Amino acid sequence: MASTKQYQIPHTPRVISPSPTPSELSGTDGYFGPITRSAARKNRRPPSPPRIDEDSSGSDPEKRARARSRSPFEGRRRRMSGLTTVKKTGSGKKAELTLPNGTVNGHLSPAAANKNYWREMSRSPSPLGLIPIHQKWRSFIHRHEIPRKILHVSIGFLTIFLYCTGRQPSQIHPVLLGLLIPIAATDVIRHRYHSVNRFYIRCLGALMRESEVDGWNGVISYLLGAWIVVCFCPKDVGVMSVMLLSWCDTAASTFGRLWGHRTWRVRRGKSLAGTIAACITGIITAGMFWGWLAPLMSANDQGENAFAFQGVLALPYTAREAIGLSLSQSSITGYLALGAMSVWAGVVASSSEAIDLFGWDDNLTIPVLCGAGLWSFLRIFG
Repeated sequence: MASTKQYQIPHTPRVISPSPTPSELSGTDGYFGPITRSAARKNRRPPSPPRIDEDSSGSDPEKRARARSRSPFEGRRRRMSGLTTVKKTGSGKKAELTLPNGTVNGHLSPAAANKNYWREMSRSPSPLGLIPIHQKWRSFIHRHEIPRKILHVSIGFLTIFLYCTGRQPSQIHPVLLGLLIPIAATDVIRHRYHSVNRFYIRCLGALMRESEVDGWNGVISYLLGAWIVVCFCPKDVGVMSVMLLSWCDTAASTFGRLWGHRTWRVRRGKSLAGTIAACITGIITAGMFWGWLAPLMSANDQGENAFAFQGVLALPYTAREAIGLSLSQSSITGYLALGAMSVWAGVVASSSEAIDLFGWDDNLTIPVLCGAGLWSFLRIFG
């Protein structure tokens, strides 16, 4: 008995497979037999696809970083080694990397990625990196464009202030032209000199969009559109066109971003919600101007500055003769005429906001189309 206790029978030894199994890597105790190659291939997890950053700010998709290809044939492609010769299709290609000895190995040059100089300002592949302040205030400036909207709306109140203080169109359109020329010249200069453009962006980046980094500033289109309607349209039509641009465009942009995904799309970038908001804003603006503000300031609207809308709408002479009605029978006055004029102003504002005219900036097309629509209506029925 003593010898049996002294020399105890050892336990069965543990057999360990030559290569560590996934269970052994996790620290689980126990015996596991060897795993064949086919079983290990089945247990191997496929690599997860790269994460795609979906930006909801509506940036240009051509300037976003492309996700890595998920094609199953990607791994089967034969990779070109550094010793493989490449045929030259042309001389002086900027996209090919030139070695110190003067040869080209077929690889792309890092400088070829900088097709635009603004890529040197930010390493971000997204257009969000074009303007530095947009990165810091991503929601306030980049997505909702609050400073830009404030400037846009303030022009309407400035127009009302100038109208109430007795300023006439002949006094305003030279000032608009005087502002337009230096601002347009500054845009030409900043597009020719990159350092000037960088300084310009850092100073006015909060009021700009990414498309204006390499394009024209929207203020130029705004001033040009306002100058056209103030210079060539009647006084009330010019004032109303500028206010429709200032307020209807902002209302369409705001409500279109809020509820545009719930309604039909009028065209690319324009929704039915934004169009309805522009129409309602135009009706309210026209009703308040012609029905309340203009009668209070009627002393300044005489002579060459007289309004095109005098509170009366009538059928044209040819239509009256064809129907056999007199002038009093075919005309409306008072609130009925004001309502008809306000509704037409809302329709013109919403239509001009939704129309894409040769791809021009809406800050130019909206006041011009509004002025043309209002003046044509008054020439026919006024």
